[in-house]
Amino acid sequence: MVRLRLDLGYDGTDFSGWARQPGRRTVQGEIEQALGRILRLEEPPALTVAGRTDAGVHARHQVAHVDVAVGSLSELDRNRRASAAPEEQPSAGAATEELPLDVDERLATLVRRLAGVLAQDVRVHRVSVAPEGFDARFSALSRRYAYRVSDAPGGGDPLRRREVVWHNRPLDLDGMNTAAERLLGEHDFAAFCKKREGATTIRELQRLQWVRQDDGLLVATVVADAFCHSMVRALVGALLAVGDGRRPIPWPAHVLGGAVRDSGVHVAPAHGLCLEEVRYPPAEELAVRAAATRRVRSL
Repeated sequence: MVRLRLDLGYDGTDFSGWARQPGRRTVQGEIEQALGRILRLEEPPALTVAGRTDAGVHARHQVAHVDVAVGSLSELDRNRRASAAPEEQPSAGAATEELPLDVDERLATLVRRLAGVLAQDVRVHRVSVAPEGFDARFSALSRRYAYRVSDAPGGGDPLRRREVVWHNRPLDLDGMNTAAERLLGEHDFAAFCKKREGATTIRELQRLQWVRQDDGLLVATVVADAFCHSMVRALVGALLAVGDGRRPIPWPAHVLGGAVRDSGVHVAPAHGLCLEEVRYPPAEELAVRAAATRRVRSL
């Protein structure tokens, strides 16, 4: 078996999230089916992802890994030869193990074939052999998301309506950033997460900062070692309530301290959120990082 790392992106608009679901179009399902078809596998391979995104959430740079038999990669070479001129075809007695392509060339071919099979709202930009100890989910040091909001009185840019949320009240940038600073650090974010059985809600929020761009667009950068379900959008929703004056600046920190899901926190719409980056340690530290991440944290 060989573990492959996939670097990919997608427009989440028409997907029911990342995770495979029966009868639903999902990012995981589409890529697994494409890999199974291209590599001619009996069953689609199972992908492990750095961060499972909800329905409507986008990813500019997502990371996943998949384990496949080394021999399945030779299918890429056979497909290539099938389209070659007759004089370029190997003789009937040629050994199928003799592959003219090295691993990098074969994986580049896989990227091209995925581009031809997948719909245009999901792209696999690169496939590489993963270093020893690599796990797309557990080896990650951090994930970086961006949330984009327009508070323009007349509404947002219609050409960006799939990635920018329009907020119909003016937003106070300084107030949102002051409230955000009080949420940084390692805490139990249960108040901003949908609880999952057996999963911890303790996270280290490393960065939460809003900027107003020259075009007036407000962009929140949110970085943590990991996120629990709906955490980013719940944090954004709480800060938007501060920004438009519905809640006081101390309110999000007060909610955080309660450590229970708060009905006053409204989850922001999915389409404004995009996974921008996943960071990993050097290759020699991947396995150690994965082992540390798997341990259940407590405060």
